[in-house]
Amino acid sequence: MSDPIELKRVDAVLTAVIRSRVQPSELSNFVPAACGEVWSFARSAGLPRPGRHVALYLDGGSVEAGAEVPERFAGNDRVLCSQLPAGRVVTTTHFGPYAQLGRTHAAIREWCAEHGHRLSGVRWEIYGHWEASWDADPSKIQTDVFHLLEDPRG
Repeated sequence: MSDPIELKRVDAVLTAVIRSRVQPSELSNFVPAACGEVWSFARSAGLPRPGRHVALYLDGGSVEAGAEVPERFAGNDRVLCSQLPAGRVVTTTHFGPYAQLGRTHAAIREWCAEHGHRLSGVRWEIYGHWEASWDADPSKIQTDVFHLLEDPRG
């Protein structure tokens, strides 16, 4: 289940991430491990409290996973300062287990095809802060899903 799909413009969001080429079958292991490593880095580096966890999917199988951060920082050999893109996106909120996120991505792709929007191939997820009630009812887990549209100017 997801909220209605909408078209909107978003600003860039700074992130602390680990970037890697990841096979689709490995995402369910890579994303939480990278997010945990980023949080450990943020604590040890004295960074202001990170925000929500994120996963950014780029062309060619590259993935950035980590957390929102309020300001730029100097990373290390594993954790990089990056950002979620700015631009026109198609977005919705997915409700339910992470394993079902593929359905929401497919619904966005279908909506774009029906409405004549061209996807850039860049997409991301922002995971809601975990709530204890989600342990008992995974259908309430919230993940915001974004697909960046191609720039109409080329």
